[in-house]
Amino acid sequence: MKGKKLLIAAGIAASFALSSVSAFADVAKVAVSQIVEHPALDAARQGLLDGLKEKGYVEGENLEFTYQTAQGNPAIAVQIAKQFVGEQPDVLVGIATPTAQALAASTRSIPVVFTAVTDPIGAKLVKNMDKPNGNVTGLSDLSPVAQHVELMQEIIPNLKSIGVVFNPGESNAVALVELLREAAKAKGIEVVEGTALKSADVQSAAQIIASKVDVIYAPTDNTVASAIDGLVNAANQANKPIIGASTTYIENGALAALGFDYYQVGIQTADYVDALLKGTKVADLPVNVAKGSDLALNQKAAEKLGITFPAAVLARATSIEK
Repeated sequence: MKGKKLLIAAGIAASFALSSVSAFADVAKVAVSQIVEHPALDAARQGLLDGLKEKGYVEGENLEFTYQTAQGNPAIAVQIAKQFVGEQPDVLVGIATPTAQALAASTRSIPVVFTAVTDPIGAKLVKNMDKPNGNVTGLSDLSPVAQHVELMQEIIPNLKSIGVVFNPGESNAVALVELLREAAKAKGIEVVEGTALKSADVQSAAQIIASKVDVIYAPTDNTVASAIDGLVNAANQANKPIIGASTTYIENGALAALGFDYYQVGIQTADYVDALLKGTKVADLPVNVAKGSDLALNQKAAEKLGITFPAAVLARATSIEK
């Protein structure tokens, strides 16, 4: 009788263990590394979480959603990547180029999805956008820089010079500034550059160039985005407008911005994560450029600067800050 009880107990224990493994297997593990906290990237992360929820993944129920920020430091991004890989999630997500690079360099087996990455090929994340090789794919947020220059010309008649502050250590920022040079050169416009290796340098770099230009361009450079208030302060001191590549810059005082709704970028990123969780191979998920762009205008900033938006620009605006 005693032996029979032991066998029953062992059977119950085994059954419990199997049910626990089964329950654990039903929990999707997604680990997210973000280079720095600023409104655009935060919106992308929230969009990712909400997009997964729309697909049936509920945090605390069947989704384990882990998140860390590298605080703008690539070295910390590498540490986070190593930690995450050791925890063996189902999918790794890198928000912005440096964190995506750190994750991709840390594993060849766990699928890596990048988002808010300007130039995936230049960043060496993939060799082919249509057929990613290896374990990395995702979504690019390549800015329509030529359209930004055209917008500047519409708003600022006789535009002759554009100032830009960027971090030369960010491959995405380097790619954007190269596109800016090309677009400006085609229209006979001078580009004056200032560099900032960290967010604390942004305002001083902007102050140096502000007096030399007609407008300051704020790209989707993570260093600039994390110190956008400093850029705006420098521009205000020189009475110069800011045209941005992210609509989130409007609330900080930019005059106009043409860019992605990063919450929607996050929603689109959830499509990749969901597909991978359901067994789709990375090679079958081509890299895409995020869809959609919004034109946001800041009427308060325009009045301060004595600028009147052309009727054609007002007609295209998706939002106006008053």
